[in-house]
This record gives sequence, C-alpha cells and structure tokens, in this order.
Amino acid sequence: MNITDINELIEIIKGLEKKLNYTFKNKPILIKALSHSSFANELKSKNIKTECNERLEFFGDSVLSLTVSEYLYTNYPDLPEGELSKVRAGTVCEKALAKFAREIELGKYLFLGHGEEITNGRERPSILADAFEAVLAAMFIDGGIEPVKSFLLPFATEEIKKIIARGNTKDYKSMLQQFIQQEQGDVLEYRLVNESGPAHERLFETEAYLNNNVIGKGIGRSKRESEQMAAKEALALFGQT
Repeated sequence: MNITDINELIEIIKGLEKKLNYTFKNKPILIKALSHSSFANELKSKNIKTECNERLEFFGDSVLSLTVSEYLYTNYPDLPEGELSKVRAGTVCEKALAKFAREIELGKYLFLGHGEEITNGRERPSILADAFEAVLAAMFIDGGIEPVKSFLLPFATEEIKKIIARGNTKDYKSMLQQFIQQEQGDVLEYRLVNESGPAHERLFETEAYLNNNVIGKGIGRSKRESEQMAAKEALALFGQT
C-alpha cells in the first residue's frame, strides 16, 4: 500500500480499527503490525528505517495460543489434554488464521513491497496469518488481553465448534494402526487419489489400503484431515467406531 500523506494513513488505520472494534492509543504499533518485511526492506534500501511485523507476529503467536487455550480449558472441562491440543491446533493453524484475516479484509490494509504486491501477496495465507498474529500482539501491548478476547473469540469459538462437530478430536489413524497391528504382516498405507478446488480452499481425497485393498475413503481440507477421515471409515468397516 502506497501512502501519500498522513491523512491517508490515519484513514486507513481508522478503517481497520472499526473492523477490530478497538481504537489504538499507540497508532505506530498498529502500523508496525501491518508492515511486511518486503515493505520494510524496500524502505531500508532508500535509507528509511522501518520495522516489519515479524517480532510482533512472534509475540502474537503466544497471545493467540494463550487466549484459545484458556477458552478451551474453561469451556470444555470434559475434553482430555490430547483432544484439547488437537482442537487448539486446528483453531490456530495458518489456514484458520488466514480465514479470520479475510473476514476482516486484513489484506487490503497491509503494507507490502512491490514484489509481494504484484504476486498477490495480499491473499497469500502465510502473509495473512502472520499479520493477524501481529495485530493480536499489537492489541495486547496497547490495551491488554481483554480487547484481544473481545475481538478474537467470536472467530475462534466458531472454528472450535466446527472442529468438534467434525469429530476431528480423535486420532483415527492411530486407532486404526493399533487395530491393524493385532495381525502380523498386515501393511496399512494411505494414498492421495485426488485434489480439487481453488488454492485457498483445496479438497483432498485419500484412500486407506490394507494389503493393497481399499478399506476406507476420506475427504478433507488438508491431506492429514483426509487421511483421518479415511481411517475413520476403515474403523467403521471393522466395527471399531
């Protein structure tokens, strides 16, 4: 994003603050959170010192994890540690964070270098996810944990509900492996058979094989999820779910 005057910068920040439902006391920290390394490096080449959002992204990762962990611990008292970890992982992964970022149109507020600008960097999941974490850190530093919770939890809780509804808190692959190991010499493997959909919403189809025979099929938004769904179907075939 090219900034021509201070009034334009102020208006850009106001637009994002409305989406965050939070007004920053320290405006520069929000600017830093929105500044990609490519933007900072271009300014550096012109002898203009500008910090990028990488340090804030590092801090934001912990703020994010703490907020989601506290919510899960408090609201799901019956979920064991292993399942809590799986739900949290699905909630704070790059794909989920990029989705949250798109919902507030974070991409259009980012400061990117020319190279990232012309290669659709505003829609790149890794850039969006990192910037989302950086913004969380900026909010925490500026106003503490409560503004972070108010902004983040509506996104996170919805994602948590979806993950639990899909039944992804169980490790079906491990369950199937343990069941198959009861018979000596059996070979279990997973084969990716199809990919479809746009780059940011890929669908993967996997088949589970036992001794070269298909025992389960699964579809998911990642290879890992499709393998889990294939293992779940295989367990059902053997009467184990």
